[in-house]
Amino acid sequence: MKNILVATDFSNNAYCALFYVTKLLASKSCNFYLLNVFNKLTPLQGKKPKLLVSKKLLEKLKLESEENLTKTMHKIVLDNDNPDHQFQTISEKGILSKIITKTIDKRHIDLVVMGNKGLTEAADIFFGSNTIQVANKINNCPILAIPGEMEYKEPKEIAFVTDFKKGCAKKSIEPLLFIASLLNAKIRVLHITEEEILNTEQESNKKLLDICLKDVDHTFHWRQLFDDKAKVIQEFLEKLNVDLYSMVNQKHNLFEKLTREPVIKDVSMYSETPFLILPAQD
Repeated sequence: MKNILVATDFSNNAYCALFYVTKLLASKSCNFYLLNVFNKLTPLQGKKPKLLVSKKLLEKLKLESEENLTKTMHKIVLDNDNPDHQFQTISEKGILSKIITKTIDKRHIDLVVMGNKGLTEAADIFFGSNTIQVANKINNCPILAIPGEMEYKEPKEIAFVTDFKKGCAKKSIEPLLFIASLLNAKIRVLHITEEEILNTEQESNKKLLDICLKDVDHTFHWRQLFDDKAKVIQEFLEKLNVDLYSMVNQKHNLFEKLTREPVIKDVSMYSETPFLILPAQD
């Protein structure tokens, strides 16, 4: 991972996400691109957004964006203090998911980093609506979502959640393997099952995953679906003291089912565990 794109709205959560990834990749030489996207719905600091936006107001938004990006860059340079890390800022007008998609191609981005809860996120939205919108638009780059204002803890226990209903190409899980190898972390594969045994296709997919993970310390774990999937996942994360968990964003799989639940009552369950969303790749 060489080029990292960090989306920010200048919230504390967004800065924590930036700080987290600099610590995660502390031993690697990286280029960090700090991105802020503004549009006609973006309020000036201390003011409510206006639907009818003049050219003059957009110019003010642009200036405010650039100034806050500069402040953020200076702060992370001081807090990070890593000569192998370089920082650049990008201020763009538009829609977040579209600008991120464009920037991934233009800057050859290897990882997108976001906070789950920004300045305008409702506290009870699953993962954060912006994170989900971006995840559903991007199919060629992993996304690391950092929850809340958390302190960095080096991941030693990583969970990979799957239903084995689709095969997992090694290219899809390469970012997961990279992080696990970089930090000498263990991968705990969690399978949430609705049936008592795996069918032939699931058995085949499990064997394929086992081969992909052969160079990493890993184990397989089964959990019967007795409650909503989010609660089953959370109980597993807590029991194994998981520091980071991951899923592949495939169509019609567990990730899609989870993210289609617009509100999860006890969203506090995700408040302390970073989430790595892997793109589905052949």
